[in-house]
Amino acid sequence: MRLSILTLCGGLLAASLALLPVAQADPARQLAETLSVNGQPMPVERVRETPLEGFYEVTLSSGETFYSNADGSHFLVGDLYENAERGLVNLTEQGRNAERSARLAAVPESERVIYRGTGETRAELVVFTDTTCPYCRQLHEEVPRLNEMGIEVHYLAFPRSGLGSPGGRQLQQVWCADNKAEAMSAAKREEALSGAADCDNPVEEQYHLGMQLGVQGTPAIVLPDGRLVPGYVPAERLAAMLGLSE
Repeated sequence: MRLSILTLCGGLLAASLALLPVAQADPARQLAETLSVNGQPMPVERVRETPLEGFYEVTLSSGETFYSNADGSHFLVGDLYENAERGLVNLTEQGRNAERSARLAAVPESERVIYRGTGETRAELVVFTDTTCPYCRQLHEEVPRLNEMGIEVHYLAFPRSGLGSPGGRQLQQVWCADNKAEAMSAAKREEALSGAADCDNPVEEQYHLGMQLGVQGTPAIVLPDGRLVPGYVPAERLAAMLGLSE
């Protein structure tokens, strides 16, 4: 009888240990590995917890974000807000901002077209641009004033009509030029560029990065905290948005 009890206890212990990893599995990781729609796995980039118990923020490789319960049987699409003492706080947008900031920080300076002033740098703007865009040209006219205020302008490529468009080719010519800043300024003065467009350049990669980060048109200005500001903004207003004064 004693042997049978010990055997029984041993069997129960083994069964409990076998079940333990399942019980302790990370729900976010499990959701990332199993999430599917119509039997097709979803291209999940990241899953993380939210303040809503039992719901997770899911980010796809395309940059799209939505919310799912733990087993992926129900989705919520839209922004998540916190009703805080200081008012409504868009938690989803805060996450997007952090993602933009981190992704852009990984782009090396060698792959940017940079305009710096001669004085102390006080802030840095990243701008997705298209040389054929009228509002991009208007913003480019503000670059000397921004530089005077200690604001660097870092251009990334975003051919708004697609990679095969005239703007896409011109951006490749800019990035292939020996002096990218001079070529960018010439293109935005609507001067024809004679340089090649077939060098190893990051235009396609930056175009896809922009789409993943929510860029839909140009210019698209990204502030240091990751906030995305679409369209033309005058230099003085940009300085105020950065918290800078003379």
